[in-house]
Amino acid sequence: MANIALETESTLTERFQTTVPSSVRRALHLSKKDKIRYVIQADGNVLMTKVKTIDDDPVMNKFLSFLADDMQQHPENLQHLTASMRNTVQSLIVGVEIDLDAPLSDEDE
Repeated sequence: MANIALETESTLTERFQTTVPSSVRRALHLSKKDKIRYVIQADGNVLMTKVKTIDDDPVMNKFLSFLADDMQQHPENLQHLTASMRNTVQSLIVGVEIDLDAPLSDEDE
């Protein structure tokens, strides 16, 4: 394998279980109850990745479904985004910085 960043090993128990080494847990940012995906390649190598879970928001899902249905049923109501609309939005967000990876505060959750 080229570009090896980490190499370690673990042992299978009699029940075919193993502990994921701490170095691998750290590298993959694994926590308790996380899921792991194994991809076995044709050459026998195995790729192990953390399964990314997306928490569905039932309210947002219903709203997005409503929008999709409305757009399909009433395409005549769709409008192109004009330069004026874009400029208005840009003027509203001048100086606003957002870090989408930052954790939410207690007030935001």
